[in-house]
Amino acid sequence: MAVTGFFHHIGTFLLLATTVLLIITTISAPVVNDIGLLKVTLSNATSNHYSQVSFGTFGYCYLNTADNGRDYCSHSHVGYRPANIMTSIEDTTFSKTSRDATHVLTRVMILHPIATGIAFIAFVLALGSGFFGSLLAAFTSLLAFIVTLVALICDFVLFAIIRDNVNDDGAGSHASYSVGIWTILAAAITSLLGAAVVLLTCCSARLHKRRRDSAVVKSDYGAPARKRRWF
Repeated sequence: MAVTGFFHHIGTFLLLATTVLLIITTISAPVVNDIGLLKVTLSNATSNHYSQVSFGTFGYCYLNTADNGRDYCSHSHVGYRPANIMTSIEDTTFSKTSRDATHVLTRVMILHPIATGIAFIAFVLALGSGFFGSLLAAFTSLLAFIVTLVALICDFVLFAIIRDNVNDDGAGSHASYSVGIWTILAAAITSLLGAAVVLLTCCSARLHKRRRDSAVVKSDYGAPARKRRWF
């Protein structure tokens, strides 16, 4: 039972780690300027200065601008147009399909905070020691994994379109995945592992309890009745 409890704590920790990783993705630019899912280093880079565009969950930031070295960020809102942003800054060309697809996919990033909330609920449920609480935590963390996985796939499709167009444009800019997309990838892994560990330990603890109760019943059944004395 001690081993089961130890592994349950590991599952609980994985759910906490999932929550933290998803928070990092959620607070990406423009909330925290330097955290992005995709970063584009612009063609005006020199040995002493370079500007970047950091694309995040609810907007973007133009970092270290050439004019005065300051950061300029958009307002936080659901959905924006990364293709139009790169066209206005670097004159990067995109097809109409790519423009429309990337705009739609930015709206899907609302799943980032939703997955964060679900993962946190799963973590809180896993803190309880009861069977049903742990079982509910396992299924909630599985839901968090599904939501995170959908968001992850959409994120990679979205920023792969932007990255490929920027890198193939020949303007000198370079786009690469950044911290935010790796944290959501890690969150998908930890949420799946957390769900599996919590579910297995929950079922294992239930099985041990049944065996223990069965052993007690058999022991009581086999005990001989005490004989009464005639005097």
